[in-house]
Amino acid sequence: MTIAPERPAPRPDAGQAPPAGQAPPAGPERRRATSGPRATDVYAVLGAAAAAVALTWLLFARLLPFSGTVGFVLVAYALFLGLYALLVSFDEDGPAVRDRVAGVVVRTLGLVLLAVLVFVVAFTLWEGREALVHLNFFTEDMSLAGPLEPLDVGGVLHAVVGTLEQVGIALVLTVPAGVVCAVFLNEVPGPFARLVRTIVEAMTALPSIVAGLFIYATVILALGMERSGLAAALALSVMMLPIIIRASDVVIRLVPGTLREASYAMGASRWRTVWHVVLPTARSGLTTAVILGTARGVGETSPVLLTAGFTAELNALPTAGAQVSLPLATFELVKSPEPNMIARGFGTAAVLMLLVLLLFVLARIAGGRGPGQLTRRQERRRAAASREDAARFARASLLPSPTAPPRSTS
Repeated sequence: MTIAPERPAPRPDAGQAPPAGQAPPAGPERRRATSGPRATDVYAVLGAAAAAVALTWLLFARLLPFSGTVGFVLVAYALFLGLYALLVSFDEDGPAVRDRVAGVVVRTLGLVLLAVLVFVVAFTLWEGREALVHLNFFTEDMSLAGPLEPLDVGGVLHAVVGTLEQVGIALVLTVPAGVVCAVFLNEVPGPFARLVRTIVEAMTALPSIVAGLFIYATVILALGMERSGLAAALALSVMMLPIIIRASDVVIRLVPGTLREASYAMGASRWRTVWHVVLPTARSGLTTAVILGTARGVGETSPVLLTAGFTAELNALPTAGAQVSLPLATFELVKSPEPNMIARGFGTAAVLMLLVLLLFVLARIAGGRGPGQLTRRQERRRAAASREDAARFARASLLPSPTAPPRSTS
């Protein structure tokens, strides 16, 4: 008779409890990191980049008659993608390789866009540095500054005032109309809503010169209004309105339907649901829609030139007289062959970027809170209302019920 050898007890895995009566393995459990780049990923990217640059240099300098910086970058990038896919394929399968290559392409495009943005901002600030250091550049207009005047004379105050007034009037006109139209498209579906949505989508690609010509023909020629900042604001409104409607429509459609159903279940009407549930939930997205519309209209030049004209003097009255904006002032200043005027033009562009940044920050502060997040003042008001309700409930509990039988005194 043969006796089978005794088999050792199986070793419990890291994520499996040990059998009854057996002590757990000594030492802390090592967990696998599921987030963050791994060392192999970093080595693959660096190795592919170094090999791509070396091969591109060999092709351009030794083997082929290629030249040019743009061609060098494109060939190096194509080689980098191929080499990176080859290195990743040693450890991963096909879907993982495609996922890694797609991730590298997306991140590369993001870096390119960021680099372009940084270059544009830095180049504008550098070219306008000579004008930005003078205080008069922000406090004076160009009524006394000729092409040969030094930079300590003249400024862009008239353009700043014109831009603020025109964009402000356009926002007053477009924000309520755009939000109401977006609510209509979502809450009142039907053939007419589909027609309106189609027209709005078509107007998002409307050229700016067409908007300026439309206001010039209807408001200035037909109605007899003179060129002014108000006419320019109307032209900017024609361009900003479809952007705000389209973006607000998308944001409102993202509000969960369960919130609407819960409001209807509580007995609220449709418009009370929209006012107290839908719009507060989509407030942050609506702020983004307003920012997109503002960005669409604040940098336009041709509609302002057609409807407001051009002036070198400060005109704070938007309903009468020519009025200039920052983009139009930049366009007119950089056309001059004089270095001082070109420096003023780049300084005006830098002021426009800073002004747009300030408007965006203010918009984010005003509407950046998510649904359910209250300010300190709202929290104090909510706490005071809760205390009043508690006191009212306490007083109501002490009063005798009108339907209760009288208590016996015996």
